[in-house]
Amino acid sequence: MKALTWQGKRKLSVETVPDPTLQQDTDAIIEVTSTGICGSDLHLYEVLGPFMTEGDVIGHEPMGRVVEAGSASGLTVGDRVVVPFTISCGSCWMCQRGLFSQCETTQVKDFGSGAQLFGYSKLYGSVPGAQAQFLRVPHADFGPVKVGEELPDHRYLFLSDVLPTAWQAVAYADVKEGETLAVYGLGPIGQMCARIGRHLGARVFGIDPVVERRNMAARHGIEVFDGGEDTADEIRDATQGRGPDAVVDAVGMEAHGSPVGKFAHDVAGLLPDAIAEPFMQNAGVDRLAALHSSIDLVRRGGTISLSGVYGGTASPMPLLTMFDKQIQLRMGQCNVRSWIDDLLPLVEDSADPLGLNDFVTHRMPLSQAPEAYDMFQEKEDGCVKVVLDPTAG
Repeated sequence: MKALTWQGKRKLSVETVPDPTLQQDTDAIIEVTSTGICGSDLHLYEVLGPFMTEGDVIGHEPMGRVVEAGSASGLTVGDRVVVPFTISCGSCWMCQRGLFSQCETTQVKDFGSGAQLFGYSKLYGSVPGAQAQFLRVPHADFGPVKVGEELPDHRYLFLSDVLPTAWQAVAYADVKEGETLAVYGLGPIGQMCARIGRHLGARVFGIDPVVERRNMAARHGIEVFDGGEDTADEIRDATQGRGPDAVVDAVGMEAHGSPVGKFAHDVAGLLPDAIAEPFMQNAGVDRLAALHSSIDLVRRGGTISLSGVYGGTASPMPLLTMFDKQIQLRMGQCNVRSWIDDLLPLVEDSADPLGLNDFVTHRMPLSQAPEAYDMFQEKEDGCVKVVLDPTAG
């Protein structure tokens, strides 16, 4: 089969790799009909290279049809399914408490990490990813979400990651109807955080330097700002001088305006993997501009929710300010299955309340995936969300 493989920092290629096979009776094999490029995929492309191996198949936002089903998978050949990016058993102590991203059956204990993820480095199990023609799905008796036949892929695909990640971020922000929410970063996750916040009745401020992202958010009732030096004051002026009740940081470790973190990223990229890996595990390598701006902007007694991915273990934090402002901070890898029952009715609603028909900016064949990554990384051609089609061509 054809699959997108990691070959080095900023180097990807579509290669022929072995077809996946059933390994357990709870496995399934799906033919992938759509698979998204996620903002966190760019961390593999750029920052987390020391944890990658040449030839790794990447990607973690798939949907498709079952072509082989293990005897205990609960699936049938032909089922149309969305596959969550987290691999969870559904029955362990953590899963019983809805903490599917901490699944004790699939935890990657060698790195002290939570549940395995598709296509996301040694840190999360080196499980072959979903930007491929076919995908082996472990624990298919629990993970995959069966969906209907009537709607196109783009109405269901984002149940794999974007929608539940954004829903959890807003839930963790604990913003209530009539309150105010700011979202730093209007990439795919930030777009949906902003729309979900507004859907739940909040007044939402979206912050991003890229005009196309601001324009997309504005079409969905979001008040947008470019993140310039006046942005924080403008949002405070709109919130009785206090700042918003909650802030979602949907940017993560590669925030603009973080020169020290950028230098650390560049240094790690120049080191041999044997040296870079422990450096990444023990250093403060995050670019923290968005997080520090969130701490500054949120009102006293407010809440910050992190959905952007951070990777540093010694990143400096302004604890005096956080303590003085009585800030609540929530974060974590998304527990996808916890939110599907909330999201599926919205996805299938003919009114399209989350604007899924205005989200995908580029649909490209798998063969053009390397070019798609370049475009997404450089934010060219109005690129907000890319979906790859492994069945094309």
